[in-house]
Amino acid sequence: DYVSIMQQYDLGPNGAMVMANDLIASKIDDIQNDVNKVNPDYLIVDTPGQIELFAYRSSGRFIIENLTSEEKTSIFLFDGVLINTPVNFVSIALLATSIRLRLNLPTINVLTKTDLIGDKLKEILQWSTNLKALESAIGKNTDGDTYTLTTSILRGLNLGGFAQGLIPISNTTGDGVVNLEGALSRILNLGEEVED
Repeated sequence: DYVSIMQQYDLGPNGAMVMANDLIASKIDDIQNDVNKVNPDYLIVDTPGQIELFAYRSSGRFIIENLTSEEKTSIFLFDGVLINTPVNFVSIALLATSIRLRLNLPTINVLTKTDLIGDKLKEILQWSTNLKALESAIGKNTDGDTYTLTTSILRGLNLGGFAQGLIPISNTTGDGVVNLEGALSRILNLGEEVED
């Protein structure tokens, strides 16, 4: 817990979060041994919500490189409630692309909290595969500098191959989890089913 790290190392909250991530990296052999004992078909490692703690610090890269696995992928979560406007969507897509670049891993983009966004689900999914529809939505919702900046970022994302779509899931209802497992299988097992 970060409070005890704050006290032990005389750090503030942010410093304690950084230290916690670094301490995890220092225990990578123990973590790998625990994973080996369980021997899962898939191992999903949930990293801190403060994404810069993992993606942009050397300890995060160290963890990725030293957790042994034949294949690895990154799952980036697009918060369905947060990306309900075209500008927010593009902003988070830019972050997802930055993380993909930093981690240098195949990435599966997942739309979360689909049970909370109702009628907006269809529109968000369309934005993720149809950049013209997204640009049109940007034009209807912004103007001036915001429009120029957002559409410029969108064009850059398009050049980087962003428009791959999102896998919609809900942890509450379980909807979409099978589709996520299928995407994992395609990347990690070259499409082969995992044998029990």
